[in-house]
Amino acid sequence: MSVLKVIEIMSNSDKSWEDATRKAVKHAAKSLKNIRSVYVQEQSAVVDGDDVKEFRVNVKITFEVK
Repeated sequence: MSVLKVIEIMSNSDKSWEDATRKAVKHAAKSLKNIRSVYVQEQSAVVDGDDVKEFRVNVKITFEVK
């Protein structure tokens, strides 16, 4: 039987929501091992005038505890 833990992380990117998600996983992987999945819970964006300046995601990262 495996024991899994879930943490919640917020991340941002000036490129896309996908890039923000990748950044969240890369940052989490610096201190977590055995990451199994990422669930994008929320997406938002910062708008300035008529342009999107920043993409934001709130993700849940699941990892196995050994």
